[in-house]
Amino acid sequence: MVDLDSEVPPLPPRYRFRDLLLGDQGWQSDDRVQVEFYMNENTFKERLKLFFIKNQRSSLRIRLFNFSLKLLSCFLYIIRVLLDDPTQGLACKELNWRCSNQTYTPGSIDWSPIIWVNRSLPLWGLQVSVALISLFETLLLSYLSYKGNIWEQILRIPFLLEVINAVPFIITIFWPVLRNLFIPVFLNCWLAKHALENMINDLHRAIQRTQSAMFNQVLILISTLLCLIFTCICGIQHLERAGNRLTLFDSLYFCIVTFSTVGFGDVTPKIWPSKLLVVIMICVALVVLPIQFEQLAYLWMERQKSGGNYSRHRAQTEKHVVLCVSSLKIDLLMDFLNEFYAHPRLQDYYVVILCPTEMDAQVRRVLQIPMWSQRVIYLQGSALKDQDLLRAKMDDAEACFILSSRCEVDRTAADHQTILRAWAVKDFAPNCPLYVQILKPENKFHIKFADHVVCEEEFKYAMLALNCICPATSTLITLLVHTSRGQESQQSSEQWQKMYGRCSGNEVHHINLEESTFFAEYEGKSFTYASFHAHKKFGVCLIGVRKEDNKNILLNPGPRYIMSSTDICFYINITKEENSAFKKQEKHRKKHESKLSYHGTSRLPVHSIIASMGTVAIDLQDTGCRTSSGPTLALPSEGGREGRRPSIAPVLEVADSSSLQTCDLLSDQSEDETTPSDEEVSAGLEYAKGYPPYSPYIGSSPTFCHLLHEKVPFCCLRLDKGCQHNYYEDAKAYGFKNKLIIVAAETAGNGLYNFIVPLRAYYRPKKELNPIVLLLDNPPDMHFLDAICWFPMVYYMVGSIDNLDDLLRCGVTFAANMVVVDKESTMSAEEDYMADAKTIVNVQTLFRLFSSLSIITELTHPANMRFMQFRAKDCYSLALSKLEKKEREKGSNLAFMFRLPFAAGRVFSISMLDTLLYQSFVKGYMISITRLLLGLDTTPGSGFLCSMKITEEDLWIRTYARLYQKLCSSTGDIPIGVYRTESQKLTTSESREMASQSQISISVEEWEDTKDTKEQISYRNNHRNSTSSDQSDHPLLRRKSMQWARRLSRRVPRHSGKTAEKINQQRMNLYRRSERQELAELVKNRMKHLGLSPAGYDEMNDHENTLSYILINPSPDTRLELNDIVPDRRKNINKVTAAGGVSKSWRSGHLLSIHHTGSVPQTQKPML
Repeated sequence: MVDLDSEVPPLPPRYRFRDLLLGDQGWQSDDRVQVEFYMNENTFKERLKLFFIKNQRSSLRIRLFNFSLKLLSCFLYIIRVLLDDPTQGLACKELNWRCSNQTYTPGSIDWSPIIWVNRSLPLWGLQVSVALISLFETLLLSYLSYKGNIWEQILRIPFLLEVINAVPFIITIFWPVLRNLFIPVFLNCWLAKHALENMINDLHRAIQRTQSAMFNQVLILISTLLCLIFTCICGIQHLERAGNRLTLFDSLYFCIVTFSTVGFGDVTPKIWPSKLLVVIMICVALVVLPIQFEQLAYLWMERQKSGGNYSRHRAQTEKHVVLCVSSLKIDLLMDFLNEFYAHPRLQDYYVVILCPTEMDAQVRRVLQIPMWSQRVIYLQGSALKDQDLLRAKMDDAEACFILSSRCEVDRTAADHQTILRAWAVKDFAPNCPLYVQILKPENKFHIKFADHVVCEEEFKYAMLALNCICPATSTLITLLVHTSRGQESQQSSEQWQKMYGRCSGNEVHHINLEESTFFAEYEGKSFTYASFHAHKKFGVCLIGVRKEDNKNILLNPGPRYIMSSTDICFYINITKEENSAFKKQEKHRKKHESKLSYHGTSRLPVHSIIASMGTVAIDLQDTGCRTSSGPTLALPSEGGREGRRPSIAPVLEVADSSSLQTCDLLSDQSEDETTPSDEEVSAGLEYAKGYPPYSPYIGSSPTFCHLLHEKVPFCCLRLDKGCQHNYYEDAKAYGFKNKLIIVAAETAGNGLYNFIVPLRAYYRPKKELNPIVLLLDNPPDMHFLDAICWFPMVYYMVGSIDNLDDLLRCGVTFAANMVVVDKESTMSAEEDYMADAKTIVNVQTLFRLFSSLSIITELTHPANMRFMQFRAKDCYSLALSKLEKKEREKGSNLAFMFRLPFAAGRVFSISMLDTLLYQSFVKGYMISITRLLLGLDTTPGSGFLCSMKITEEDLWIRTYARLYQKLCSSTGDIPIGVYRTESQKLTTSESREMASQSQISISVEEWEDTKDTKEQISYRNNHRNSTSSDQSDHPLLRRKSMQWARRLSRRVPRHSGKTAEKINQQRMNLYRRSERQELAELVKNRMKHLGLSPAGYDEMNDHENTLSYILINPSPDTRLELNDIVPDRRKNINKVTAAGGVSKSWRSGHLLSIHHTGSVPQTQKPML
C-alpha cells in the first residue's frame, strides 16, 4: 500500500506553523535587501525637531508652556515692585557704599535707586529658575531651527530680548553681589506676545481649521497696545524711583492720561530719563498703532464684503436657514424674505445668504434696514467649499434653499451649478433638509435625494396648458402659494376689487381630523358630505385628505371615501383653524338649513335624484356616465306646481352604492366614447388609453392619456408641409372641429412635453380635445418628435410670432388660445427688466391684430405685467396702476394682483412660483398638492382640476352654497373657485378724464378740415378707379370716421352727465374702429396672398371693455344672478357668471372644481 503522506511535498519553511509563531528566519538566506525609509527622522535632532516644531499638538504644548513662563516672569516682576522700598538702601549696604537719604536738586540724579532694587531671596530663586528654563528653551529652538546662518538666529529681536532678561540672572548665581541688580524683566511681555501669536497658529493647525484673519489682527492689535502700556508703566515707575517715587497705579494713571491725549498734568515725570522714555514710547505708539489700525480697517472692509462668519454659539442656540444662490437680485431677495417671514413661527429664524458674488448696492441698502439687518446675514462664498459651508454653519441649519439662476443664457449650465451645490451641501451636512429649484426637467433625477424639488419648466408648461382649459389656473395657483391676509383693496370703491382681494387671501392649510373643530364631527362620514357641510357651516373648502399610514395625498377622493379620525385634512381658507375664533349662531343656521333642505315627498335614492335633476356637465370620467346632452346643470323636471322653487338633493352621509356607477378607465363608457360615430371611424379618431410609451427625460411621472394606436410618421407632424400621407399645408385644410391651441416657443425642450400631457389626459373627453400646434423658432430634434408622435392632433411648425405669415399658416384665426413662452435667449439682458421687451412687443402686436384671440403669456419679471395689452389712454388701467402703488406702499406681497392681465390669467411669471418652494418649509405638502392640481402627478383615487360653464338655465341654483350642494350630491365634485368676466365700469371722474383725452385725440386730426375739397374729390375718384382695395380702402374709412367724430364734437360742444359720457364713448369707439379696420385689411390681404380664406377672421370682436378675475372659495351666500345685459354687446348671450356678485354689467363665468376619478390601473400597458 502506497504511503500517501510520502507523496505530499513538504511546505516551504516560511509557511510552517513554527515560523508563524517564532518569525520567518529564512529571509536571511535570500538575496533580498531590507530598506528602511525616513532614516533621517531617527536622529536625535530630527526627533527633537518633530516634537518641538513639526508636530502641531506637541508644538502647541511647548508654545503654551513658553507663554506661561513669560507671563509668570512679568507677574514676579510686579510682585518685586510691590515689595520693593527704595528708601531702605539695601543695595548700598551690600556694596559697603555710603548711602543716605538726601533731597535731589533738579539738575542732579541719584542713579542708585535706578540701578539697584530690593529683591528677596525666594523671589530671586524663582526668577533665576524661570530665566534658566527660558534661556534653555530659546537656545534649543534656535539650534533646531538653525539653517546655516548663525547671525540670523542671534540677531533676532526675540533672541536678544531673551538674552537681556535671562543672562543677568544666571550671572547672579556666580556673583551673589549682583543679586539686587535691576533687570528689565517686564520686557518679557513682548516675548509673551510673540509666543501668543505662535500659539494661535499652532492651535488652528492642530484643530484643522483655518484661522480668521480678522481675529488674528484684532489679537495682534490688542496685545501690542497692552505691551506698550505695560512697558511704559513699568519703565516710568522704575525711573521715577529717583524722582517722584511713583507707585504702579500712579504710573498706570499717567500712561492712560498720556496715551488718550487728555494730559491733566497732575502726574508728570521729574527726571530726564523718564521723560525720554515717555517720548520714545509715544513715538513707537505713533508708528506701530496706525499700521495695526490700518490693517484692521482693511480686514474689516474685506469682511464686510465677504460677510464674515455665522457665530457657532448663535447657530447652536438660534435657528437659521441658508439660502444658496449664484447671484442675488433684489426681487428674489424680497420675495424670499416676505414669504419666509410671513409665517408667525418663523419670526425668530435667521437667514444666512451664501452667494459667490459681491453684495449688490441695492441688496446692501435693503439689508441695512433694521427690520432685516437683525435677521439676515450675507456671506460671500461658494457652496462648493467646505470652508464657506462651515462659515454658514450648514451642519446646524434647519434647511438649505438652493435656487437656480434663471437669467443665465445657458440654462443647462445653470442647472449643473445647482446640482453641484446640492451635492456639496449633502456631502457636508447630510442631515440638513434640501429645498432645490431646478430649471430643466431632464436634470431633476440628479437631485432626487433632495427633500423638496421644484422643476421650473415642468410647472410652467403644465400651468400654461391648464390655462387653456381651466381659465386663470396660473392666477389660482399663484394666489394659493402666496401668503396674504386678504386685506388688499378692501377700501376700494370697486366691488370686484373687494371680492377679488378678499378671496386672494385663501391658502391651503392642514389639520388632523380628530383635533379639528371644522371636521371632527364628520368622522365616519363621506368626504363629499364633510366638504359640503364644512363649507356651509364654516366657509372652508375641504379639498383633500391623507391617511396616516400613507404618504400620498388624495384630492377629492369622492363620496366613497369615509373620513377617519387619523386622517390629515387639507382645506382652503383665509387662515388656519388654530388662528380662528368660533361664534355660534344657532338661529341663523337653523333658518339657513331649512331653506337648503330637500323638499321632496320622500328620501329618494341618489340615482333617482340624479335622474330627476340632470347630470352636472364637468370633465369627468368616473361616477356617472354622461348623457349626450352636453355639459349643463339642468333644471329639474317640474312635476308639481309651476311656482314652486326647485330643490336640490341632500348630500348623503354615506354614499349609496347603487347610485355610483363604476366606469372602467380602459373601456370607453363616456358620452363621447360609447358608440363612435361613422365620422370618427372614417377619420381615424379611435384613440386608445394608456401610458405614453416614450418619455423624453428621466423622472417624468407616468400619466394615463389618450393615445394613438400607431405612432404618426414624423413627416405628418409638420403642419405646414404636405407629405406622402397627406397634402395639407395649413391649419384650415385639416378641418379641425375644435379650435386650436398654439404654443409659440423658441425650442422644443423637454418641458414642452408637460404642456401636451395635461391636454391629452384620459379624463378629457375626446370630443373636447383641442388640436395643439407648436410654433417653434428652431426645428425639434428626433428625440422630442419620438415622444409626441403617439399623441393625437399634435403638430409643429417652424416659424416665429414675429412673422404674420407664419401666424396665419399655423391657424391663428382658428385658435382658441395662443400661448407665448418666454424665450431663453432673451432672458438675460444688460438691464434686467428689459429681458421681456421682445416678448411684450410681440404680444402687443398679436393683441392689436387679433383682438378676439385669447393670449396667454409668460414673462421673466412680474413687474412687466403692466405692459401687457398696454393702452396709453385707458383711464381704467391708470387707476389700477395707482391702486398697485398704494398696495405696495402698504407692504402687500401681491401688489400686482389687480393688473387685469394677471387677474384674468392671461399672463404670469414663473418667478412668482418661487414662493412655492419657500412655503414648503412650513407646508411640506404644498408641492405635492400643486403637482396634483396641475396634473404633473397622478395618485390612484385622487381627483383632477377641471372647469364648467354656468349657463342661463342654471340660475335656478341661485347661490354658491346651493351650487356646492348640487355638485356634491350629484357628481361628488368639489368647487374651489369662480372665474368671472364682466364689463368695466368707470367712475364719473374717470369718464370725464377719458372724455377729455378723447377730445384731445380727435382735435389732433382737425388739420384735415383745412385741406382743399378738390383734394378730397380727386382722392375719391382715384379710389373708385382703383382695382385693388388694399391700397385705398382703409384711408377713406379712417377719414370718414374722423369726420363723423368731428361732427359729433361740433354739434355737441358742451355736455355734462350721462349724455356727455355716451357721446365721448361713441367718439372713442369711432376712432378705434377705424384703426381696427386698417389692421383687419392688413391681415385679410396677407391671407389672400397666402391663399387662405379670410372668412374666419373676426376683426371686431375683442375683450377691450371687459375684465376677468378669479374668486377662490367665495362665501356660501354669494348669489348667482342674471343682471342687466347690454343687447348690442352680444346678440345672443346665454352664459352668465357662476357665483357672481351684483353689478349692472354683462357677466359670464366658469366654475373651477376638483373632480374625483376612479383609480388608474398601475399595471396596464399602453393600448397601441
